[in-house]
Amino acid sequence: VDLDKRAYAVWVSEVMLQQTQVATVINYYTRWMQKWPTLQDLASASLEEVNQLWAGLGYYSRGRRLQEGARKVVEELGGHMPRTAETLQQLLPGVGRYTAGAIASIAFGQATGVVDGNVVRVLCRVRAIGADPSSTVVSQQLWSLAQQLVDPARPGDFNQAAMELGATVCTPQRPHCSQCPVQNLCRARQRVEQEQLSASQSLLGSPDIEKCAPNTGQCQLCPPPTQPWDQTLGVANFPRKASRRPPREVCSATCVLEQPRALGGARILLVQRPKSGLLAGLWEFPSVTLEPSEKHQYKALMQELQSWAGPLPAAGLQHLGEVVHIFSHIKLTYQVYSLALEGQTPVTTTPPGARWLTREEFHTAAVSTAMKK
Repeated sequence: VDLDKRAYAVWVSEVMLQQTQVATVINYYTRWMQKWPTLQDLASASLEEVNQLWAGLGYYSRGRRLQEGARKVVEELGGHMPRTAETLQQLLPGVGRYTAGAIASIAFGQATGVVDGNVVRVLCRVRAIGADPSSTVVSQQLWSLAQQLVDPARPGDFNQAAMELGATVCTPQRPHCSQCPVQNLCRARQRVEQEQLSASQSLLGSPDIEKCAPNTGQCQLCPPPTQPWDQTLGVANFPRKASRRPPREVCSATCVLEQPRALGGARILLVQRPKSGLLAGLWEFPSVTLEPSEKHQYKALMQELQSWAGPLPAAGLQHLGEVVHIFSHIKLTYQVYSLALEGQTPVTTTPPGARWLTREEFHTAAVSTAMKK
């Protein structure tokens, strides 16, 4: 009945599901909606609370933008979500073409198509599009197809069905073609049958009159000539993704600075990351980023520790090993050190952006999966 509440719920789920599997999201989504069931509830929350609940879900800027968007709706739009895909994308931070289309079709019944990774795979196979789907030409074609296909009477159901088809039947590897409700329309399936027939008749290499004419230039939707048909892939020949760049390698020295005999129990020092960039606003052990070949990480790390905690006994710094964590575009290797302090009171007054936590508090704080590793 409450369209704004419905749109908010769809918005949260779609943002959480970006780059993250459903099984991982379910518990996060349930906790989020219990804590902030309305836009107004989220708008009044702090970024610290949002980061704390989001911790472990990855791609942390998503949570921050969700809250920024909720505040904008409450403070500037009278508490009402924009009703169309165009205005959702235009007015709300972090809402792109897909998320806007999903909210508009599912919550408001707008007849607008959506294209996510699952829909890309379904459309590329149904229409035998083998070129890189991230290219501009193919992407435009896929959005055009999605808009032509969407059911104007039930656009939200149609879009969710297309996504579900890709997630459960038309999967990246080993798709369940025999169970597919659109197998008779699927040109990739037809191509597989043609190839199997050609192989059985020993006609491999014979030209197919329906293939692109050789003198008209390379079709921008077909697989490139450098990627011939792979018999073992079947319909998974479509689409062929461009090879991804390997993640950039970064090295960091980090230290677990602990007061084992602090009043009230052992405590460890955490400092807050900058408000922008990777893991923005989250808490971590004091760290310094280094070149992989840098030899002075010990000295650099001590300087960083002392900037937060004052003079420290350098002799107690011990190297424990390394932890590797891969983000979407970065492979980060942490050289991990530990340093235990004597005494029952903090070494110095803790500056802004730093705090001492118990181990129990650490596990419920807004810290990344890498720090928990």
